Amino acid sequence: MKYPHADLAIKALLYEVVTWPKPGLVDPVTHSSHPDMDVYTFIDSSLSLRTYFENAEDLGRRYNGKLSNLFEQLRILGIQAEKEMFASTKGINTHKGAVFSLGIFVCAYSYSISNNCDVFKTIQKMTHGLVEHDLANVKVPKTAGEIEYQKYGKAGIRGQAEAGYPIISKIALPFLKQTTGSLNERLIDTLMKIATVTEDSNFIKRAGDLDKLTELKKWSQHFLDLGGTKNNKALAYLKNLDNLFSERNYSLGGCADLLIITIFVALEEGII
Repeated sequence: MKYPHADLAIKALLYEVVTWPKPGLVDPVTHSSHPDMDVYTFIDSSLSLRTYFENAEDLGRRYNGKLSNLFEQLRILGIQAEKEMFASTKGINTHKGAVFSLGIFVCAYSYSISNNCDVFKTIQKMTHGLVEHDLANVKVPKTAGEIEYQKYGKAGIRGQAEAGYPIISKIALPFLKQTTGSLNERLIDTLMKIATVTEDSNFIKRAGDLDKLTELKKWSQHFLDLGGTKNNKALAYLKNLDNLFSERNYSLGGCADLLIITIFVALEEGII
C-alpha cells in the first residue's frame, strides 16, 4: 500500500532540519542551543517515525466514527511513536512536538480526503475540548505546557490544535505562498514570520520570562523588515541572533514544529 501523506511527513521533517541558518535550532552547521543533538540525530529520529505516520494515515483513511475518538486513537499511536523516537535518539527529545502536530495533520489529511472535507475543520473537531482536558483540569502541573498554562494562561500548541492551527492557515501558509528565492530562503523567512506571532512554549521555558516573547517578536520582525534572506544586512542580523540564542540558550522549538507543519501542508497543496 502507498502512503503519500506519510511520505510528505518524513520529507517535511527532513526539509526543516536541513534549513539553515535557524537561530537557536539544529541545522547542518550549528546546534549550540542543543548540544546533545545534531542534524544526524534528527535524521535518525525522522526515519524512526515512518511506521507511526503510516499508521496515522491508515487510521484516518478507514475511520468513520466520532472525530474526537479519532484523536484519542491517534494519541495511542503517538505514545508508541515517542518510545520509538527516544530509542532511535538514545533518549533525546527531537520530535515530540512533531509527533503530536504532524501526526494530527497526517491523520486529518487522510480522513479529509476520504470524506471530502476541510482538513483544518477536521482538526478542530478532532481536538475539541483538548485544552480543558489536558491543561485546565491538571492539579499538579509537571510539563512545560501545563506549567505555562497555569502560570501565564497560555494554551500553547494544544490551543493551536483546538483552534485548527490558525497560525498555519492564516499566517504561515499565505506568507510562504508569496515568498520568492531558493527553498531554503523561503523557509527561513517563513520560520521568522512564524516567530513574530507564536507564543513558543519552548522559548518561554528557556527564557524563563514571558516578557522575552515581546523581544523575540521584535527581533523576528526586524529581520523581515530588513528584507529577510534577500538582504545581506538582514542575514548578518540573523547570524547575530543565532549567536545571541546560543549565548542565552534560547530555542525556537515550538516555531520549528510549526514550520514542519507548514512545510507538510505546502507539500500537500503544491505550494512548494
